[in-house]
Amino acid sequence: MALTLSHRCQHIAPSMTLSIDARAKEMRAAGFDVVGFGAGEPDFNTPQHICDAAKEALDRGMTRYTPSSGTVELRRAICDKLWRDNGLSYSLDEVIVSSGAKHSLFNVFQAILDPGDEVIIPTPCWVSYPEMVRMAGGVPVFVRGHEKNSFVPQGEDILRAVSIRTKAIVITSPSNPCGGVWTSDDLQVVADLAVDRGLYVVSDEIYEKLLYDGLWHVSVAQLGEQIKQQTFVINGVSKCYAMTGWRIGYTAGPRDVIRAMGNFQSQAASNANSMAQHAAAVALNSDQTCVREMVAEFQQRRDLIVQRINEVEGISCAMPHGAFYVMLNIKKLIGRLHHGQHITGSMEFASMLLKDKQVAVVPGVAFEAEGYCRLSYATSREQINKGLDRIAAFVSEIE
Repeated sequence: MALTLSHRCQHIAPSMTLSIDARAKEMRAAGFDVVGFGAGEPDFNTPQHICDAAKEALDRGMTRYTPSSGTVELRRAICDKLWRDNGLSYSLDEVIVSSGAKHSLFNVFQAILDPGDEVIIPTPCWVSYPEMVRMAGGVPVFVRGHEKNSFVPQGEDILRAVSIRTKAIVITSPSNPCGGVWTSDDLQVVADLAVDRGLYVVSDEIYEKLLYDGLWHVSVAQLGEQIKQQTFVINGVSKCYAMTGWRIGYTAGPRDVIRAMGNFQSQAASNANSMAQHAAAVALNSDQTCVREMVAEFQQRRDLIVQRINEVEGISCAMPHGAFYVMLNIKKLIGRLHHGQHITGSMEFASMLLKDKQVAVVPGVAFEAEGYCRLSYATSREQINKGLDRIAAFVSEIE
């Protein structure tokens, strides 16, 4: 037998956001002054009381295997959080803890998809959704959202995408990559469709606390008991508590599927990090002032980056209401020249910008959104101003 890669691995694309971030870090290491708008990672340190909790876990010898689905302490804290923040009642056996929300999503798709099953994914979408669906043997079906509607797709477009092979619909609110927020009416359309057609809803709510302009998070699972039984609520501590490296995510959902996910995880990864589980429980149970302070700073950064982008002739962006991303509209620049080089799309724009001005952005093609680039404002206001000065200079040189 030939010593070859599996067809599955041959057809999985690398994460472009991580690739861009890695390239920016390489350039910094080589001495370049790079402004990075690429990574979806808060630049804040993890709050001290959470770090202290991890140290306490070490001192208490909490360094051994935990139950595969997570410690009772953390799952209870998750249940309390879901009731307190979202009005959702779950028992411990309806919750599973995994090594980050990405791992949670991977487990869901592995648990519910058979080869050929279709998953509806609104676009622009996070780069990993379609790849995780494919890794489970599924088929991603894209439904386009438009900038004028905060990139939230219309209900009739979602309905047209449903087929006899449809198994699930993905919702991301607030959204990566565009910061769009689904209204209760938007969610109700999906909930009614899912109940009527017997579909799962995979609701990625990792950015739920990063909302601005007085908005309040609504989960699709809140819209009735039946849709709750068909929904997987995905969340974690990475974004809201600046704990990206701690790798703690969780899923709340139908008991039978959660049990199957636990079995799958027990064979694939055993359990999430034991010390981080204790720290995550403290994060969820403790005072949330640190989150509110982070959100206030992100809103000021959002206002700044949106203002600076829209001051530059030839580019623009809509106002996002959540997460920490903006979608930079570069459609007017495609087909034009920068120092004799054609800008044929978002990939070329991003590559030229990084090479010429040392500014890292993620091309929209990575998110099924050609004509745009994603900028993360999870960086300081000083860096935002420096980066937009360079972007403005770059655009001014385009013929």
